[in-house]
Amino acid sequence: MLSDIEIAQKNVMASISDVAKKIGLSEKDLDLYGNYKAKLTMPTLRKLQEKAADPTKRGKLILVTAITPTPAGEGKSTVSIGLADGLRQIGEKSVVALREPSLGPCFGVKGGACGGGYAQIVPMEDINLHFTGDLHAISIANNLIAAIIDNHLQQGNALNIDPRTISWKRCVDLNDRALRNIVIGMGGKMQGVPREDHFTIAVASEIMAIICLSKSISELKERISRIVIAQNYNKEDVTFGQLNCTGSIAALLKDAIRPNLVQTLEKTPAFVHGGPFANIAHGCNSVNATLSALATGDYVVTEAGFAADLGAEKFMDIKCRSAGIAPNAVVIVATIRALKMHGGVPKTELADENLFALEKGFENLATHIENIKKFGVPAVVAVNKFVTDTDKEIAKLKELCENYGAKAVLSEGWEFGGKGTRELAKTVVKICDEPSNFHFMYEDHMSFKEKIETLAKEIYRAGSVEFQGSSLKKLKEFEEKGYGNLPVCIAKTQSSISHDPKAIGAPKDFVFPVRDVQLYAGAGFVVILAGDIMTMPGLPKVPAAENIDVDDDGIISGLF
Repeated sequence: MLSDIEIAQKNVMASISDVAKKIGLSEKDLDLYGNYKAKLTMPTLRKLQEKAADPTKRGKLILVTAITPTPAGEGKSTVSIGLADGLRQIGEKSVVALREPSLGPCFGVKGGACGGGYAQIVPMEDINLHFTGDLHAISIANNLIAAIIDNHLQQGNALNIDPRTISWKRCVDLNDRALRNIVIGMGGKMQGVPREDHFTIAVASEIMAIICLSKSISELKERISRIVIAQNYNKEDVTFGQLNCTGSIAALLKDAIRPNLVQTLEKTPAFVHGGPFANIAHGCNSVNATLSALATGDYVVTEAGFAADLGAEKFMDIKCRSAGIAPNAVVIVATIRALKMHGGVPKTELADENLFALEKGFENLATHIENIKKFGVPAVVAVNKFVTDTDKEIAKLKELCENYGAKAVLSEGWEFGGKGTRELAKTVVKICDEPSNFHFMYEDHMSFKEKIETLAKEIYRAGSVEFQGSSLKKLKEFEEKGYGNLPVCIAKTQSSISHDPKAIGAPKDFVFPVRDVQLYAGAGFVVILAGDIMTMPGLPKVPAAENIDVDDDGIISGLF
């Protein structure tokens, strides 16, 4: 059996100019990065934004989400790519819009974000590694802000910044637990002001969120200028704009704000741009990529990280609120293997037929079906098929979904590409025409406490919320400073609907702990840290980096 990278390397790609022609774009609309990658030019981006602003001229938006992830795998990106190819197979003009992969999981344990099998985007090695340099630009911009802050302290501290209150963290796009907590400025007074500092992974940086939510360079600069970096000794907020370096940060990001265009194995156009994690950030590809896809395709398939309690909720409550868009339909990805794991089956026994465990694990899928219904959008369950799935298990899952008021459709994109997702594509087209009553889970005017409690009880099924330490006090301070209308971005484990990664299935009536809160004034939301979630992951005992190699011709191996 061929690995994902071997399948991708055997594929003969079309020139990106030919791919662009499928969606009405010419070579003059592109800045080429070789033969198979391109960025939209800024004039073309503005033209597509203008078209997408008219609801009568834009395509229909399909959000792909999933059940709670397990080590058995779910395949959300694979289904997204396969569905876009399947829509082309049945004659529809489809485009897929995905996030860029982070190097952290590529060299860690989770893997990349290019799909798998015969449902992939290519060139997968480039996309999974350096791509067009967006994540590097974001990291450098983030760290330039940090350097400017520390230089301000060193050069006299005219803004009277209290170093103990500096909230801006450095970042790197790797899993490196040793950088979570550090001390800088050691070695004498010419080496800077000593203080405690921290690193996050680049995809959790506020700059990543700002890139994903900004439509123009002017908006980008506005958001960067209002980033709260610290407080002064009078306990007043200090924004980055007060350091008079906003333009230099935007200059580093002038290309990173423009969407990237690539293709699937079947030459379906794919916008791949932005890469925030959904467990510690807002988990969606950029607004610019989505708007570009909506302006060039009749059906746009996009995905949001992890399950409906994380990525889908943030897509609805943060991205849709910011961009003025709404999904026409939602696809909830599930695998029989993962549902059996939620039913208590160990990974070593997932190949064995087990209808009892499947039915027990279905509680997790049922919760996510309910979650999507609460947003008022029609949904379908995509059963991402594995070779170990038995006919009885497939029939049982379809029956369970039907009894729960949801249609389940087999998705075989991994094995057959677009041909394996035709039925799913037909179903999605049909439900896109169903009435939709899209609405947010909470309103802007609600207090932060009410917003958090609403998500905890309605989406996570908690019985109550415990605000630990100074979290509630800080939230009230944010409201007093005029930030009360912002949405919340909850950072919690992806391994459970709750905050506890060990609570599989469908936990209920637990106490949801809010450990700390952070203001992302530039991005336009407040981050809520729940449980033991960390914004800098660590490498596993045996990282994926041990399997990756490259030969004298530059051909990479071992990358999935």
